[in-house]
Amino acid sequence: MTDRFLPNWTLKNEGVIMPDERLPTGQMVVVGLQHVVAMFGATVLAPILMGFDPNVSILFSGLATLIFFFVVGGRVPSYLGSSFAFIGPVLVATGASVGSPNPNIALALGGIIAAGALYFLIGVVVQLAGHRWIEKIMPPVVTGAIVAAIGLVLAPIAINSASGVTPDNANGSDFARWVALATVAAVGIVAVYAPGIWKRLPVLVGGVLGYLIYYIFANILGYGAPIDFTKIGQAAWFGLPSFQAPVFDTRAISLIAPVAIILVAENLGHIKAIGAMTGRNLDPYLGRAFMGDGLATMLSGASGGTGMTTYAENMGVMAVTRIYSTLVFLIAAGFALLLGLSPKFGAFIGTIPGPVLGGLSIVVFGLIAATAGRIWVENRVNFSNPRNLITVAVALVLGAGNFKLNVGGFTLDGIGTATFGAIILYHLLRMTTAEAAEHPQAAE
Repeated sequence: MTDRFLPNWTLKNEGVIMPDERLPTGQMVVVGLQHVVAMFGATVLAPILMGFDPNVSILFSGLATLIFFFVVGGRVPSYLGSSFAFIGPVLVATGASVGSPNPNIALALGGIIAAGALYFLIGVVVQLAGHRWIEKIMPPVVTGAIVAAIGLVLAPIAINSASGVTPDNANGSDFARWVALATVAAVGIVAVYAPGIWKRLPVLVGGVLGYLIYYIFANILGYGAPIDFTKIGQAAWFGLPSFQAPVFDTRAISLIAPVAIILVAENLGHIKAIGAMTGRNLDPYLGRAFMGDGLATMLSGASGGTGMTTYAENMGVMAVTRIYSTLVFLIAAGFALLLGLSPKFGAFIGTIPGPVLGGLSIVVFGLIAATAGRIWVENRVNFSNPRNLITVAVALVLGAGNFKLNVGGFTLDGIGTATFGAIILYHLLRMTTAEAAEHPQAAE
C-alpha cells in the first residue's frame, strides 16, 4: 500500500494493463462499455426476480461501483452489481412471487440495509484485526457448502417461474415450460459455441433469444399471452426511477441480514482471484473492500435498490482482455448511471416474459450451486474426512429443503440455517491431534 490516496495511472498502449495503468482514452471507453454489457444481465435479472425496479438497481450498481472504487483507493478492479444471495430471503420475507411486482419492497429494504451494516462492521474488524480469522472461520469446504445451498434454495423459485405458475394458475402451462427450456438451450449454445466476447455473455444473449422465441410463438402465432409494448411508448427517455423508503421489521431483518456472511465469503473469493490474476497481494484491501461493499448495499437499500456484491462476470472480462485498470470501472459506472436514469429502458425490461425469466433462473441458480464444486476442486477439499463430508451434506439438505428455524424471535430460512449450520458444525466436529496428523489436508 502506498501513501497516495489514488494511484497515478501510467499510460500503456499494449500488453497486460495493471490496476495502476491505463490505455488511451478511446480504448478505455470501449473496455468500459464491455464491462457494462458483462454486468447487465445479472444486475437486471436479480431485481426483476425479486420484484424490484431494475432501473433503480442499475443506477445504484453504478453508484456502488464508485463507492467501492474510492473506499479501496482505486486499487482493486471490481464492478458491483445486484447480489443473487438476497433473492431467497427477500422473497420469503416479503411473501412475493418471483418475477412479479413486490408489494412489500419496503420490508426487504430494511433487511438489506441491516445486511449492509453487518457487512460494513465485519469489514471494520477485518481492517483492524486482519483477514486470517475470516479464512479460518470459513474455509473452502464451508464456503462451498454455503454457495451450493444458495442455489438449491432458489431451485423451486426457478421451476415455478419456468412453469408459468402464478397466483391465478397453480399448474402453469406447457407453453411456458417449452419457452423456458428453449431459453435454457439458448444460453447453453451461446456459452459453448458463440464467437469471441459473445461467449462471455450467455445470460444476456440467451435471454434475448428466449425473448424472440416467446414473441414469435405468442405475439405472432398466438400460443401464449402476447407481449404488451404499450408502456415502452408511453415512457420518457430520461427521468428518475421509482425510489422507495425502507421499513425496519424484526422478522424481515432476521431473514435478510445473515446474507452478509455469504457476501463476505463471496467477496473474499473474488479478491483472492483478482490478486492471482494480477500477481499482486490484495489481501491488505480486504477490510476496505468489505466496508465499500457494505456501504454500497446500505445506500442501495435506502433508496429501493438490491444488495450489492462484486461481480464474477466482470472478473471474466478482465481475465479475457488482461486489462485490470481500475479507471475502466469509473467509465462503466458512468454508463450504468445513464441507463438507470432512462424510464424507457426500464419499461422495456418490464416486458420480459415470465417463462424467459424462469429459463434464465434455472441456469443462473444452477450455476450458483455448481460453483461450489469449483471451490472444492480448486482448494482440494478432502471429502474422505468425515468433518468435511458431514458439514457439506447437512448444509445441502438444509438449503434444498429450505429448513426454517426460530431463534430468540428471529427466523432463519434455508440460506441462513445452511450458512450458520455449516460454520457451526464444521468447527464443532474438530479432529483430534492424531486425526489431524493422519489427514494433513483435511482441515480444508
